[in-house]
Amino acid sequence: MATDLTLVIANKTYSSWSLRPWLAMTHFGVPFEEIVIPLNQDATSLEILKHSPAGKVPVLHHGDITVWESLAILEYLADAFYDRVWWPTDPHAKAHARTIAAEMHASFGALRQAMPMNLRKVYPARTWAEDVTKDIDRVQAIWRDTRHRFGQGGDFLFGDFTIADAMFAPVITRFKTYVIDMDDVCSAYADAVLALPAMQKWTAEAADEPWVIDKYGPPD
Repeated sequence: MATDLTLVIANKTYSSWSLRPWLAMTHFGVPFEEIVIPLNQDATSLEILKHSPAGKVPVLHHGDITVWESLAILEYLADAFYDRVWWPTDPHAKAHARTIAAEMHASFGALRQAMPMNLRKVYPARTWAEDVTKDIDRVQAIWRDTRHRFGQGGDFLFGDFTIADAMFAPVITRFKTYVIDMDDVCSAYADAVLALPAMQKWTAEAADEPWVIDKYGPPD
């Protein structure tokens, strides 16, 4: 498919940041080409630097415009493809959606460190350190509060799928991989995201990747 949009990503199995814009673009039917740069290879850093001075993926090329960082890419897409409903339309809901998306982007370092994204694995349940447990609880509190306040009319945080759901999608995969206990509200929400056709496509393509990186698992 000819398009002037190219999304540069890393392995679908491991790259949480890459998943976010890819999931939203695929869900909303925005056509794009993708370039996959596998992680942990000798040429990985040099290949990524060809696309972004930040040296990280994802990177979006739209004609002669280049955007990096997942949330910045999603905000750019919401402006460029304004015929899709990327954010809730209600001002209060939209403000809340942007706030929790930014919190997801900037926070939860302990959770990220302890639970690398790995779509090929399911690890036995375990007891987590206090800072990781705090992050797990905060994520689920966000989901419960948002679903209660804004989630009527659909299965996602704001009823219909939005950028906020794309931002939390990698955490949902982590909760599945590491068998995190969830209440009924959070479990139903996680299941809805995992059942999205775009999410199913990403997961299937991750399973077909040839690369295996052993370090993407829980620390000892």
